[in-house]
Amino acid sequence: MSLTIESPSAGHDSATSAGAQSAEDTVTAQFANGLTCDVPASSPLAKLLKSQRTWVGPSAKERLKILRQAKSIAIVGASPNAARSSYFVGTYLLQSSDYRVYFVNPNADEILGQKAYPDLASLPEVPDIVDVFRKASDIPSVIDDVVASGAKTVWIQLGIWNQDAALYGESKGLTVVMDRCIKVEHARFHGGLHLLGFDTGQITARKTLR
Repeated sequence: MSLTIESPSAGHDSATSAGAQSAEDTVTAQFANGLTCDVPASSPLAKLLKSQRTWVGPSAKERLKILRQAKSIAIVGASPNAARSSYFVGTYLLQSSDYRVYFVNPNADEILGQKAYPDLASLPEVPDIVDVFRKASDIPSVIDDVVASGAKTVWIQLGIWNQDAALYGESKGLTVVMDRCIKVEHARFHGGLHLLGFDTGQITARKTLR
């Protein structure tokens, strides 16, 4: 059953009595059929609902379309450290795709032989996709930067989940992909990943005849 959770209003007078304040501490659960239900924020049910992943991003076909239409990708949180996943993804995109790849890291001058930029506003073009390697709590501020840059798609990497931020991004008109690796998705769609997850070493949609 699909539902979304709306947080309570943050603004209330500090002089409000304890009883009135308690009455405001509720969350609204909105179900797929449009019905809503207010439950106390401190209740086990509210905590359970809040912990569930109810946001659903683009389908596989929609993700394929995003990747096919894109010409440029900016990696926010890119690292010059070869042990970091952003470095591995950046290497893959440079070597196995035709994308123009930009690295965004205010603390680096160069990553993988490419100039590193301090922020999205400094890029020479508006990227089609902003691929994000930042902790979940940073995502809302990154989304603000993406919106300000004029980019239309934010791709939040595998292992990073912030449902409220995803909904916030969509409310700003962004296409949001979350908790998915852009390298894995690109390789899968282009024949570079076996169905079992093994790297085939080839980036082509054609199957090798044996």
